[in-house]
Amino acid sequence: MNHSSSMKEAQVSIPELFRCPITLDLLTDPVTLCTGQTYERSSIQKWLSDGNLTCPVTMQKLHDPSIVPNHTLHRLIDRWLQAGHCYDIGPHVAELKHTLESNHYTFKQKLQAIKQVRLLSMELPNTKENSIQSGFFELLLKPLFGEEREFSQQLLEFIEQALCIATELMPLSELGCLDFVIKEDNKFTSFILLLKEGTPMIKLSLCELVKTMAVSSPSMEEAKEISIIRGLINLLDHEQDVDVSGAGVRAISALCLTQSMVENLVKEGAVDSLVAYILRTQAAEKNWLGEATTALELILGADGGKESLMGNSNGIRALVKMVFRVSDHEGSESAVLGLMRLCCESKEAREEAISVGVLTQLLLLLQSQCSGTCKTKARMLLKLLTSM
Repeated sequence: MNHSSSMKEAQVSIPELFRCPITLDLLTDPVTLCTGQTYERSSIQKWLSDGNLTCPVTMQKLHDPSIVPNHTLHRLIDRWLQAGHCYDIGPHVAELKHTLESNHYTFKQKLQAIKQVRLLSMELPNTKENSIQSGFFELLLKPLFGEEREFSQQLLEFIEQALCIATELMPLSELGCLDFVIKEDNKFTSFILLLKEGTPMIKLSLCELVKTMAVSSPSMEEAKEISIIRGLINLLDHEQDVDVSGAGVRAISALCLTQSMVENLVKEGAVDSLVAYILRTQAAEKNWLGEATTALELILGADGGKESLMGNSNGIRALVKMVFRVSDHEGSESAVLGLMRLCCESKEAREEAISVGVLTQLLLLLQSQCSGTCKTKARMLLKLLTSM
C-alpha cells in the first residue's frame, strides 16, 4: 500500500464512537445528554438553543436538558490523534448525500440526514462549497416536489428542513437547476400546493425560490405565472404570520421585474391586496411596507394598473400613508412616484390625494433627512398639486 492510499484510508476511518452524530465530524469537546448520547458541545448547544427539547439521535424528550462533559471519551480521542491519525469532512458529506439518494434508508433516517447537513453547513465554513460540489442543492430540491396531494406531518418536516438548507445553499449554486420546478407539471403542482398548505417556514422558503426563479427563469407558461401570483396574493390576503406575508410581498416585488408578470399581477387583483396590506400593516413591519409600495408603483406602469388603483376606494390613501413616516423613508420615493403617475393625468386623483392629507405629508418629507432625489420628486409633486 503506497503512502497516498494509506493517507486516504486514515482520512475516512474515524471510529463511529469518535464522531458527533450531528456533524459526523470528529468530537473535540464531547458532552453527554441524559439519554446517554454524546455530541460535540457547540452542536448540541445550537440544537437546544433553537428550542429543540429532544435528543437528536433517539428523539426522546429530555427530562433534563443539562450536558455533562465526557472526559473519558475525550482522553480516548486525544490518544487516537496522538497516534498520528488524520481526518477530513469530505467523506461525511458524501455519506449524507448517499443517505438522501438511496431507497434503502427510511424516511426518518433521511430526515436526520437533512438535519445533519443543515447543522454541518452552519458550523463548518467550507461545507457549503463542498455541498454544492456534491450536488446537494438539486438533490435537496428534487424530491420535495412530487405527486403527493396530501402531506403528512413527517413529510412536511422533511420538506421544511430540506428547503431551509437549499435556500442557504442557493447563493452558491447554479440556479438553472430550478427550471425543473417550472417545467415538470407534477412538481409545479406540488410547489403551488405547498405554497398554500405548507408550514410557515416552508412558505418562507418557497417565496425565496420564487424570487430566485423571477431572475434565473423569467419566462414560463402564463398559466403557471398566474398560479404563482395567486399563491402569493393568497399569502397577503389570508396569512396570519407577518413574516410569511412579508415574504409574499418581497416575492411579488421581484416578479414586477418581468413585464408579463406585472400584467398578470394587475389581472389577478394584486393592487387591491397590496393596498390592503399597506393600510393594515404597522410600523414594525416597515421594511415590507417599503417593498409593498415599490411593487405598487411598478404595477402602476402596466396596462390597467392605474385604473385598478383608482378603482380601489383606498388606493390613494395607501400611497399617501407611505409618503412620510417618522422612523424611516423606505418606500417614500416609490409613493411619491406613484402619486405623480396618477395626479399628472387625473383631477380626481389630485383632489383625493389633497383630501387625505398629501400636502402635509409632502411638507414633512421635505423637512426630513430623506435623500436629495426623494426631495426633488416631492417638490415636483407638491408643485403639481398646488398649481393645479
